[in-house]
Amino acid sequence: MTEDQARKTANVILAVAAVGAAVYVLRTPSLRRMAFRFAGAALTGTVPAWLNGEVRRAWSESGRADVRADRIPPRQLGASA
Repeated sequence: MTEDQARKTANVILAVAAVGAAVYVLRTPSLRRMAFRFAGAALTGTVPAWLNGEVRRAWSESGRADVRADRIPPRQLGASA
């Protein structure tokens, strides 16, 4: 068996195992609830964090000035907004 054939065979075995595990989890109510809770946590936690990092990276690569509260001069007393 060549390395390419071994790689393809391993990929097929892993795919079959993943599909089998997904079917088992979706058919078992307690595991299905747990999987949906984990998916919800991932979507509400990691996706916003990733999006925040991408926006920061895009902003820094755009060459725009870094605007932060410590770089903005404080308002003078009595000045209107």
